[in-house]
Amino acid sequence: MRATATLQSANNALLDDSSISNNGPAAGHRHLAPAFPIMSQKDNSQESTTSLKGSSRDESNGSTSTTTSSLTNAGPSSDGQFWNSTQRLAKKYRTEVAASASSVLSTMSTFPLDSVKTRMQTYKYAGFVDCVKQTYHTEKLRGFFRGVTAPMLSITAVRTVSFSIYQRSKYAYSDWVKRNFGFDVMSHVASHGSLPNFWTVATFGAAGATAGSCITLIACPFELTKLSAQVSVLMADEKNCLKPGSHAIAASYQNKGTLKTMGNIVKHRGLGGLYTGFGLHLTRDTLGTAMYFITYESSKQLLTTFGGDGSHNNPFAVLIAGGMCGIVSWALIYPVDSAKSIYQRNSLMYTKGEKVEPVKIRFFQRNMYRGLGVSMARSCAVNAVFFSSFEFLKKRIKAMDDH
Repeated sequence: MRATATLQSANNALLDDSSISNNGPAAGHRHLAPAFPIMSQKDNSQESTTSLKGSSRDESNGSTSTTTSSLTNAGPSSDGQFWNSTQRLAKKYRTEVAASASSVLSTMSTFPLDSVKTRMQTYKYAGFVDCVKQTYHTEKLRGFFRGVTAPMLSITAVRTVSFSIYQRSKYAYSDWVKRNFGFDVMSHVASHGSLPNFWTVATFGAAGATAGSCITLIACPFELTKLSAQVSVLMADEKNCLKPGSHAIAASYQNKGTLKTMGNIVKHRGLGGLYTGFGLHLTRDTLGTAMYFITYESSKQLLTTFGGDGSHNNPFAVLIAGGMCGIVSWALIYPVDSAKSIYQRNSLMYTKGEKVEPVKIRFFQRNMYRGLGVSMARSCAVNAVFFSSFEFLKKRIKAMDDH
């Protein structure tokens, strides 16, 4: 009862205040009946509880509905946004994506030829067939794929970086030529019926040399590791040892994976041993990559023009140009590559601090061209596969729709 009276008094007080504020000071002296019925504390509590329960239920149901609706709508929208962002990223870096995928495909399909080429460079065989027979006889099929992990990693990384640098360098040098000499290299190449000239050859050659000199830092340790794996069985043969006591070092490279081979090189020759033959490698890649891109771009331009096809990425032109660039570049730099391979092979039989006799680059000397036919055939196949896949993937990625 006391609580009810208190509630009633408070209610009246509120009403009086409301009257004062609504009707002015004079209205405060009039007695007004309550505007709503006064309930007992029990009834009031029950209604409050019921009201709160109902409100909570409504809010809960509303929240659940909203959440369910949000999740239903957010699912496809989120997937769509993720796919769109992935497409945009792929289109932005289409050169790198296409180069990586194409590199894996071309390396795996032609690696046995690379293995035969290295063996013929570093050891004497009667010819290609003799090398294949002896390798299969002593090492079976595994011998042709020995050391494949290193180039799978290195060639993919090197090709991706190389093509990225080449593309950016090509446009940078083209812009420089346009600003200073008024000749637009890229527009000329893309125009129907155009032919290679001094500016196109110079631009592609400079861009290729830039890419080649940069990638040597990445490629050298992996290529040394690959060579070690490819000739490890031959090095372990005592009759192939260069000096007394080198057999134990040479034998330590046999039957090891990529990382263990790297560790073995560091153990015997120190960390700098991973860059054994760096000077020869740099010379080969700078000259070779310059000639590689000159041949590819110029051959593709000529084949497109004489083929009467206005498309700069004609599949047939790409296939032939890809094969040609491998043949021409290897014909030019093969003696450099042979000198590099022989020097690196010899170095693996020495420990850190021991002097390794330098190997001279001798052009037009027969022993420096051992395995050239295999190398050119391999390079032709690798680059035909690579460029066909590269141009196809790049075109498909570029054609993807943005939503």
